[in-house]
Amino acid sequence: MNTARVVIQTADFSLATEIEALRANNKGVGAVCSFIGTVRDRNDGQSVSTMELEHYPGMTEKSIEAMIDEAFKRFDILGARVIHRVGLLQPLDQVVMVAVTSSHRGSSFQACEFLMDYLKTQAPFWKKEQTPAGARWVDARVTDDAALAKWGLNLSNLPTV
Repeated sequence: MNTARVVIQTADFSLATEIEALRANNKGVGAVCSFIGTVRDRNDGQSVSTMELEHYPGMTEKSIEAMIDEAFKRFDILGARVIHRVGLLQPLDQVVMVAVTSSHRGSSFQACEFLMDYLKTQAPFWKKEQTPAGARWVDARVTDDAALAKWGLNLSNLPTV
């Protein structure tokens, strides 16, 4: 099993397996918070038959690693893991997993939300949806940008594409 903090892959993943590896017999873990994002069958009022995700190998992992480092600085967490899938995905497929461990629930919840807010707006992924009107690229939503803004990040200090 790969125990890297950031994994970009085409294959599906098991939340239970990933949480077990993240906890790794650490008796200090009192809380685990996780988020799983899945492909929806609708977006912006149109049906979606597939979603294709692309990334910039090496840069994507580096960017997410920097945010995990930032999460460790901001929150009292013990571990974090991000898995993001790429390639062609169907509605209901799992796309992303963020899991965080800590001694207490508050830190896990905050760090998980922080990492997901970053992933939705800043991580170098490109998403293309197939709709009845044809293919279209998906941008971050205004609400996603607002969610990231609440953390007061200085994005100029982070790796960029």
